[in-house]
Amino acid sequence: MRIGIVNDSVMACEVLRRVVLSVPGQEVAWIARDGEQAVAMTRADGPDLILMDLFMPGTDGVEATRRIMNETPCAILVVTATVSGHISKVYQAMGSGALDAVDTPVLGSAGKVAGAASLLRKIDVIGKLIGKTPPHTAGLPSSAPDERPLQEPALHPLVLLGSSTGGPFALAEILSKLPASLKTTIVIVQHVDAAFAPGLGQWLSQHAGRNVELIRNGMELTEGKILLSGTDDHLVLGTNRRLYYSAEPRALTYRPSVDVFFKSVARHWPRSGVAALLTGMGRDGAEGLLQLRRLGWTTIAQDESTSVVWGMPRAAVALGAADQVLPLPLISQAIASFFLVQNPSQAQARPTSF
Repeated sequence: MRIGIVNDSVMACEVLRRVVLSVPGQEVAWIARDGEQAVAMTRADGPDLILMDLFMPGTDGVEATRRIMNETPCAILVVTATVSGHISKVYQAMGSGALDAVDTPVLGSAGKVAGAASLLRKIDVIGKLIGKTPPHTAGLPSSAPDERPLQEPALHPLVLLGSSTGGPFALAEILSKLPASLKTTIVIVQHVDAAFAPGLGQWLSQHAGRNVELIRNGMELTEGKILLSGTDDHLVLGTNRRLYYSAEPRALTYRPSVDVFFKSVARHWPRSGVAALLTGMGRDGAEGLLQLRRLGWTTIAQDESTSVVWGMPRAAVALGAADQVLPLPLISQAIASFFLVQNPSQAQARPTSF
């Protein structure tokens, strides 16, 4: 992998350079001292991955990420002094297209670099996502039953949202525009490090004007709740129709996997609902969305024009998994319309300023 480094600290750049070069086959493409220089260097010589600091003079990391993803898209990993201390800024960068975030490694005693392992793990995962390192394969069900499941009136329809790169902003917009009166449970699977999940839940709650709750093992799908997957393990719906976390399949690059969750719902929730696959790199969720469509669900893929990265939705479209391909502003309307058809008293749109 060719990796660009963006940081205004000479010491941080040297530490990052050492970490990158510690892995055979990795090289430093260039080093930029601020966001403006990073945009220009990416335009002239696009690397496989950029390690992007957040706080720099002039153009900061959020704006640089936004411009790079608009002009010359490539994988971006936020590497900043303290992720937990600047969580709102981190989600702004992730909403603009950054894939993940990690604390900047530091040079410790005896010349050892503290924090290098975490950075290298994230680089390895991104390498698999962009096809620079061989992905592992895992046994996932690839076919769905041909028949629709028996409908059980006692079970309410669900709304499922799967997202990755650029997902936080897309999720915030959809949640902020959905009527609070919908008789449903909204379940979100966003590719995000477990350490960031609590902050993402709080951030989404602020934008949605409603509580977004992290999922606990054994949780029920209660009407009126918005639930967010909160660990690096995969979210699954059990045979008892409660939510659980599973480390398997361990070899999947995408964690938590949208496909794993969508397919478990297809097996165990015998009532159709709405599932949407939003902006994201790769193809996770496409097969699961197809299974849900075959079972009579309303399935939505975000369109290319409003996606930060049109990877996951594009894969769904290519498979014929989406019966609607919609720009982001219309997705909440389509979800509300599903419930309006079922119960006209439910879908009274609420105003939003988001």
